[in-house]
Amino acid sequence: MRSTRTTTRSTAFGAKPGRKPGVREPAAQATRDSLLRAAIKVFSRYGLGGGSVEKISKAAKSYDRMIYYYFGSKEGLFVAALEEIYRRFNEAESALRLDVEHPVESLMTLVSFVLTYYRDNPEFVTLLNSENLHRGKHISKSLRAREYSSPAIDAIGQVLRSGVAKGLFRDDVAARDVYLMIAAMGYFYQSNRFTLSAFLGENLEDPAAFAHWESFVKDAVLRTVSPREPATLGPSLPQDIQDRLTTEA
Repeated sequence: MRSTRTTTRSTAFGAKPGRKPGVREPAAQATRDSLLRAAIKVFSRYGLGGGSVEKISKAAKSYDRMIYYYFGSKEGLFVAALEEIYRRFNEAESALRLDVEHPVESLMTLVSFVLTYYRDNPEFVTLLNSENLHRGKHISKSLRAREYSSPAIDAIGQVLRSGVAKGLFRDDVAARDVYLMIAAMGYFYQSNRFTLSAFLGENLEDPAAFAHWESFVKDAVLRTVSPREPATLGPSLPQDIQDRLTTEA
């Protein structure tokens, strides 16, 4: 009886006699990955409402039924797309090499990473914009979202603790708050760059404009975490920020 069940299952999945188990798995994973990549592009362009199953399957050069097979529904695919963009962010951040013995430099590296990642991965921002229009009801169903936020906050926490131990940072600033500050300043700039460019009369996508904003955010973050007396930060600060802190102290 056991042998019969096994044979029936193999036949149902189209396995040929003598074929090793799992030989179709790479092809199946490739199809799933292709659909996921296409979904990220389509959803980031059209949103959840406009990102139809037909558009996604066409972009992936696949079939509508494969979306339902791998993800259950368009909503299931949207949740998977959100998880994937968070996973990519987490993976890129994990590749950073931070030296907590140099907390100021490490904090500046984190600021640069976040702002640059938002700039270079616009689908990250547009997909999150779309999900926020839905009040986060899809990402709240994900079991992985919290996992992806923890490493970012943990990294900032380690840097802050090192800075406190060296007398460079205040001891009453939470890593969560610093993370929100960096994310907010980077996200707003990227998500509103077109309307802000029209409003301000300048191109915020210009490299010089972005570099100026990056420097401003670094300055703001350092002012937030530094002791009340800026001079105590000493030579660890970049010279341009030292000059500003000294001048305005």
